[in-house]
Amino acid sequence: MTLRTLYRFIDEGQLPAYKMGRVIRLQASDVDDFISRARIVPGTLEHLYPDPRGAQSGRGQHHDDEAMPEPSRPAAKRASDVMDLDDAQGENGQ
Repeated sequence: MTLRTLYRFIDEGQLPAYKMGRVIRLQASDVDDFISRARIVPGTLEHLYPDPRGAQSGRGQHHDDEAMPEPSRPAAKRASDVMDLDDAQGENGQ
């Protein structure tokens, strides 16, 4: 965990902390409780792995013979389509 993330957890109130002068202190029991609350239960991250056959595949309707359409993707930018900031200022006379 980065220091910035730790400060964010403290600032959001997710992790109790105590400032003594210029030093921020944490109680070990508070850290243990925070870690327990953050535990990921196995099987709860299914939303991160979508079914490649679509939403209906889990309903017993398997169409292995049918090809899945390719997802639409935005067109890639070509180098000629991208203008450098210095070039844009030069064209405007700035």
